[in-house]
Amino acid sequence: MWLLVGLGNPGKEYEATRHNVGFRVVDLIAARAGAPGWRSKWGAELAEIKLGSERVLLCKPMEFMNVSGQPVTRVASFYKVEPSRTVVVHDELDLPFGRMKLGQGGGHGGNNGVRSILTEWGTADFHRVRVGIGRPAGGRDASGWVLGGFSEAERQELGSVLERTADAASAIITDGGPAAMNRFNGKAGQPEQPVKRNKKEGSSKGDGT
Repeated sequence: MWLLVGLGNPGKEYEATRHNVGFRVVDLIAARAGAPGWRSKWGAELAEIKLGSERVLLCKPMEFMNVSGQPVTRVASFYKVEPSRTVVVHDELDLPFGRMKLGQGGGHGGNNGVRSILTEWGTADFHRVRVGIGRPAGGRDASGWVLGGFSEAERQELGSVLERTADAASAIITDGGPAAMNRFNGKAGQPEQPVKRNKKEGSSKGDGT
């Protein structure tokens, strides 16, 4: 079995925010696979599907982003899923909107959901699908940016971004990480172009970031 996690915040007020792209990607994968429905357990929403020949447990942590590692590791422990068979989809400030980066291992990059998973699990050996949301212009606060909605121009492209991200996350499971990276890193076959980081972001407060 594989565990496919989408990071986000619970609650209607967060549904359309940049920070919730992980939830939206996992919802899309569930819809594509005809998942029978979600069930609540261990602080998460869960749905089981098949991707190719693989059983996959979809997971949306229903605790705020900065403690989302707790439900993720509880679910993984119960189902005996190793980190190496786990895919985490999350937003990434250091990639422009519309770009994507797949990988395995590494640090949290300022994302408090990934930080929480690393802390709770004690290992970085899980797959990541980083979805670019860019950084705010003019030194604006990053917390407000990730908890804000997409611009009108971004919303015009968001559907195709989510579709492609769902394809990439699924390909890690069906085709393997290296093949998926070769196919999907960057956009339209181009290498990703990271945004220069101004400062480290992140908060330990339970504020959804």
